[in-house]
Amino acid sequence: MDGEKAGSPSDGPPSKLCAPLDVSGGLRVDGSGPKFFNRIDSVLSIVLAASLLAAGPRALAETGAIMIAIGQMKLGSAPTGFTFARTGKGGEAEWTVTEDQTASSGRAIEQTSTDRTDYRFPLAIHESLSAANLDVEVRFKAVAGKIDQAGGIALRLQDADNYYVVRANALEDNVRFYRVVQGRREQLEGANLKVTANQWHTLRLRAEGERFTVSYDGKMLFGVIDKTFAEAGGVALWTKADSVTRFDAMTITTLP
Repeated sequence: MDGEKAGSPSDGPPSKLCAPLDVSGGLRVDGSGPKFFNRIDSVLSIVLAASLLAAGPRALAETGAIMIAIGQMKLGSAPTGFTFARTGKGGEAEWTVTEDQTASSGRAIEQTSTDRTDYRFPLAIHESLSAANLDVEVRFKAVAGKIDQAGGIALRLQDADNYYVVRANALEDNVRFYRVVQGRREQLEGANLKVTANQWHTLRLRAEGERFTVSYDGKMLFGVIDKTFAEAGGVALWTKADSVTRFDAMTITTLP
C-alpha cells in the first residue's frame, strides 16, 4: 500500500522544505520543454497544434485548454497521443481504451496490469505538451487492486524518475502530493478523506512557479511551495503497483 512504512524509501512526513501557501493568482505559460521533449516549440499555439496532431482529435474546452478526446480513441488499443513509462521496479504497465458507460464519452483510459510490485508507478505521458505553469484536471475511478487502488496526475515530468505527482488512494482513503527525484518519492503534503472505489472522483493539480494547489471532487484541499522542479515538463496519468484504474475527462489548461 501507499502509506508510511518503516524503512520505505518513498514515504515519510511532509518535507520541511515545503510550506502552506496563498493560492491566489493566475498561471503563466513556460514554453521550454523537458529533456525528452526536444521537438516542442516554445510558442503556445504551436504546442497546442502539435498536441492536436499527435493525439488525434481534441476539443478546445476554453482558451489555452485542451480536453483529451477519449471518446474518439479506438477501443482495445493503447490511448492515442500518449507514451508509456514506469518509475521503480516490476513489469511494464498495460494501458488501454476500455468501454465504460459511466464515463463522460462511454470510454475511459485504463491501466490494467496487476503486477503487485509495491514500488512500481506506471505513467501514461501526454505527447507534445510541455509547460511549467498549468492546471490539470481528470476524473478517475479505482476499479481493483490488492496492494493499492490509486490514481493520479504527474506534471513537470522531466523523465520517468523526476516529477511532481498528486494521487488519491481508495484503500487508504487519502490524497497525497509528492515530488519524485531520481526515482525516490518524498511526500510534501496530504489529506485524509473518503476515496470510494468503483466511483468516479475528480482530481486537480494547479502549478504556478513554486506554488502548487491540490483539489479533490471540487474542493481545494491544500497548497504547497516547492522549488525542486522549476522548468517546464510533461503531463502524465499515474498509478501504483497493481492498481486497476480508469481515467476520464482529462483537461490540461495553460493560462497567461
